Amino acid sequence: MSTRIAFLKGHGTENDFVIVPDPDNTVELPPAAVAALCDRRAGIGGDGLLHVVRSAAHPEARHLADRAEWFMDYRNGDGSIAEMCGNGVRVFARYLQRAGHVGEGDLAVATRGGVKTVHIAKAESGGDITVGMGKARLPEGDVTVSVGDRSWPARNVNMGNPHAVAFVDDLAEAGHLYEPPPFSPASAYPDGVNVEFVVPRGPRHVALRVHERGAGETRSCGTGACAVAVAAARRDGVDPARTGAPVTYTVDLPGGRLVITERPDGEIEMTGGAVIVAEGEIASEWLETVLA
Repeated sequence: MSTRIAFLKGHGTENDFVIVPDPDNTVELPPAAVAALCDRRAGIGGDGLLHVVRSAAHPEARHLADRAEWFMDYRNGDGSIAEMCGNGVRVFARYLQRAGHVGEGDLAVATRGGVKTVHIAKAESGGDITVGMGKARLPEGDVTVSVGDRSWPARNVNMGNPHAVAFVDDLAEAGHLYEPPPFSPASAYPDGVNVEFVVPRGPRHVALRVHERGAGETRSCGTGACAVAVAAARRDGVDPARTGAPVTYTVDLPGGRLVITERPDGEIEMTGGAVIVAEGEIASEWLETVLA
């Protein structure tokens, strides 16, 4: 590498990301480079990395180029590839707006979990970003998650990535969440799982802590908030497909608040803020040393 690489840093409800704009897909980002960039002591620091590429320039997204100009090539903080990241989509859209690629209103973003519809609200109305997260799948079968010698039944929810949602009496019961909470059966999540621990806060209002696959405990998880809202609705007996009315949950996370609405047709919308906090250049000399 002979040139410096531009980057930005952003967060959505304190779920933070390194952003690498690369419209023509010319920047190589092997797992070791991503992990180094996301390292909070030796790198820039982030729960994950948003590689911003035009869909037509990326082999995984070319088939989506007629539906979405931009592809969110998302990576977990350990360098592994992930299907989707709800907070990441909002930050991705905020970057596109900042860079002048899009304005207020609607846009489409390609992800490995499909094309997501996004709406950027006007600044005078708060500027929040709403993401159409698609429909949840609820795989059948009992799932259990554990912390230490305690175990809880969990709802298996798939939002384009896998989640295990456990309702507990106190969020402290989740422990330190440094390592992935054990789950069973192993066949339920052959590629690992995001685990949410949830407590009620009031009518249609819950709070959670989450261990994200490949990142550890994070301050927020957009797909996790959606999975929790879906699980809570089923637990509360207000499945929109049965009632015929949309249901909205307020979801408090350590990093802030998201509002999740599930409609009778199963489509889920997530609304929250997204902030760009810094920009600069990655020193190519440092990256070459990291990859040596």
